[in-house]
Amino acid sequence: MPIRYDHETREFHLYNDSFSYIIKVLDNGYIGQVYCGVSLNPERTYPLLSPVPFCGFLNNPRSAPRFEYPLYGGGDYKYPAFTAVLENGSSALEPEYTAYQISIGKPGIPGLPSTYIEDEEEACTLEIELFDALSGVQIILYYSIFTSFNCLARHTRIINGGNRRVTLKNVMSLNLDLPDSDWNLVTLTGAGGREFQVAEHPLIPGIREVGSLRGISGYGQNPFLLLKRPHADEFQGEAVGFSLLYSGNFLASAEVDSYNLTRIRMGINPETFSWELPPKGIFDTPEVIMAYSAGGINRLSQEYHRLYRTRLVWGGWRDRERPVLLNGWEGTEGGFTEKKLLEAAGVAGELGIELFVLGNGWFGSGDEDAASRGDRVPGTRKLLQGISALAQAITGKGLKFGLCIEPDTAGLTGRLFETHPDWAVGLPDRPGAGEGQRYVPDMSRKEVVDHLFSVLSELMASAPISYIKWDMNRSITGPWSPSLPPHRQGEFFHRYCLGVYDLYARLTNAFPQILFEPCAGGGGCFDPGFLSFAPQGWLSDDTGALERLTIQAGASLYYPLGALGAPVSAAPGHRGQSPLAFRSMTAFFGALGFELDPTQLSPKEKKEIAEHIAFYKAHRSLFHQGRFSRLRRPGGSSCAAWMVTSGDQGIVGVYKCLSPVHPKPLVLRLTGLDPSAVYEVSVWEAGGFDPGDREGNCGLRGGDELMRGGLLLNSPGLDHKNPGDFFSELFLLRRQPPSAGTADRVTAAEGEVRG
Repeated sequence: MPIRYDHETREFHLYNDSFSYIIKVLDNGYIGQVYCGVSLNPERTYPLLSPVPFCGFLNNPRSAPRFEYPLYGGGDYKYPAFTAVLENGSSALEPEYTAYQISIGKPGIPGLPSTYIEDEEEACTLEIELFDALSGVQIILYYSIFTSFNCLARHTRIINGGNRRVTLKNVMSLNLDLPDSDWNLVTLTGAGGREFQVAEHPLIPGIREVGSLRGISGYGQNPFLLLKRPHADEFQGEAVGFSLLYSGNFLASAEVDSYNLTRIRMGINPETFSWELPPKGIFDTPEVIMAYSAGGINRLSQEYHRLYRTRLVWGGWRDRERPVLLNGWEGTEGGFTEKKLLEAAGVAGELGIELFVLGNGWFGSGDEDAASRGDRVPGTRKLLQGISALAQAITGKGLKFGLCIEPDTAGLTGRLFETHPDWAVGLPDRPGAGEGQRYVPDMSRKEVVDHLFSVLSELMASAPISYIKWDMNRSITGPWSPSLPPHRQGEFFHRYCLGVYDLYARLTNAFPQILFEPCAGGGGCFDPGFLSFAPQGWLSDDTGALERLTIQAGASLYYPLGALGAPVSAAPGHRGQSPLAFRSMTAFFGALGFELDPTQLSPKEKKEIAEHIAFYKAHRSLFHQGRFSRLRRPGGSSCAAWMVTSGDQGIVGVYKCLSPVHPKPLVLRLTGLDPSAVYEVSVWEAGGFDPGDREGNCGLRGGDELMRGGLLLNSPGLDHKNPGDFFSELFLLRRQPPSAGTADRVTAAEGEVRG
């Protein structure tokens, strides 16, 4: 069992082959953090690593240097993990350790997404109980250690065991106190159309944090933190990741105190949160997945990729190949007719596209106005015979049919709010704070969720629908619900998020054959919480290939490739201009799709796209389930490169963004290969290649040679014609049978000896 408790030292050691996490019960009844890092011997105890008594500023006996779950008002002066207010207005609870339980397996969290196991031997769970005798408040800290992943799942449960209500103000899912501040903090920031930008800063005294107050996870920050040692890079050094499985307002912070101790907190954003907990009431926080690597950031990413791909995503679409889709929104932007759609579907089928998606504009009047926005009833002005007839016609052409919906948005003068005006989120007695007359249905209310489920399930059952793109194009302003009394309005945002999850769960259970994909004007709803219901997400509205290199590289820090919706758009266009091969080779490392009007393609473009789709289909399982590594991150004018490997195959993508007059030679060392194996290296000729790169790298190569000597790009002395800006090429690796290439290598070695 990968959790050990020492009764003498009262030390808990959670471990697997690569990772150890140690905490202990302190003399003052609190839980202290002992160690987090590379695996230690579980048969020993570690008293010299344990927190020692710490006087603080007031010689408070409740003080300690590193708390596991610090509370407000208890002698710890950093930001707390837990704050609650009793009926008398006091908030300094003093819960102490009372019991623990170790069990095989891993529990779920009611109403919230979480990782899961398929066999109880895959994980082991520790529950630590803390109890405040005066108030009756019980805190249960959950830790689930996975046996096959360097990952630890954490969440917190609060139980009101007293006879008076308690108001929760701050309930973090995770707190981690580390003994030093020699770390760089990596976050994912950006904006709509510029999501997943990697930001890195050294920790300094004070607080660095990311979060959201939009009601969704949002474009500007993603619920993720990464700590890395200053010298660490993709392939060496220590790194710790923190990922929150939540789609609402969140907070992730790193605080360094006056003694250079570091505190990491992650959970629901307390700025917009309070929760009234009645006697016997229970509150569960979202789950945080903490991952550890002693061998660089790539290895940390791969742990997240494997865990999320196989133990967060669930259902029939988890292991299925994702269809190549065409979303016609950028091709028509709502200005379509039935004839136009059927023409586009016909061309798409000829190209090898498997799924045709109808974007917004099919509902209500069919226009992008306040009345139509969010109506769930198909319009007849553009679709004369309705959705079902169109879907039947498209499936008759051999394609699957998909649809865009907007359950999270509606027009104030549309059907929903005309019937139920009180269902729109907004402040009472004030003019509505609509964004372009778009409002948000109050999904904190069960009757609203029930209504949406009824209408949407009727729609999805009315036609052969295989895919749903779920748009959330309106962040929440004026947060208030008439269903909550004044003193409980702080519950609105979390209840809203729970309502969205409830709707997702009910629809995905009712229609398991449908592939769901969340979207929010781009990547505003792209977070791990939604991966539990939808195995891929709309990464960004920016589909320009150059920007997508950066966006996809940032997202790959912890999202698997199969979760990254990666479309190819027309160029020139409002997404920039780059060669078609460059756009396709970027999108291959994701879930491939197209955002264009196929009827406007030239014969040459159609031929190219058909070849690209055929190549992608032949290697789709490798892209989605292989082991992904970032070789060179994109940035500025430099060359970017990444690769994916699985079994006997590998693909390396090289992207030369800007072409200098005299390019410098570049050694690109590969990773994840068998050093004792021989690989045949070739280029994907249909995608284009640099003749010099092909001549200097292709043939039989040893795995050790490719990882230590690498590919040599732009090598001097070879015929390198300037390919121009935005040039890309794919190197294909295929492992050879054990005898292949052996004779040549032995002969060469003998020649060196004889010489």
